[in-house]
Amino acid sequence: MYYTIGEIAKKVNISPHTLRFYAKEGLLPFVERSESGIRMFKDEDFEGLMIIECLKKTGMPIKDIKTFIDWVMEGDSTIDKRLEMFKKQKAAVEKQIAQLQETLELLKYKCWYYETAKNAGTCEVHSKIKMEDIPEDIRPVKENLKKIRKLY
Repeated sequence: MYYTIGEIAKKVNISPHTLRFYAKEGLLPFVERSESGIRMFKDEDFEGLMIIECLKKTGMPIKDIKTFIDWVMEGDSTIDKRLEMFKKQKAAVEKQIAQLQETLELLKYKCWYYETAKNAGTCEVHSKIKMEDIPEDIRPVKENLKKIRKLY
């Protein structure tokens, strides 16, 4: 079965404009065209589009995604390059996740901080709170903030 650019855009939740941009950038060499030049997407093209979207979400530049697509089109001789690229991207995403987890922990702490202050009617309440009165799951954030404060 073949899909128009509009149909495939809906199925993969990508705008037709984005798909046209991908085509212009050379990311869709696997997509067939009709005799009149209209792109005809097949079911097999879903995976390629999903990989492109995945790589884009990791922050990979379009030019690097294009390099990957070129390697795919070259065939099995580029398997090592593709594997290395995915390993690198995986490591970058794992680092991003760790950074976001730290950010989330700080946000949780600040929510607790302001909820406590709101209930007490003042932020001064925190000058009297003992470490053991801080919820156990956010205590490490408070301890880390104390360490950082001592460094400066």
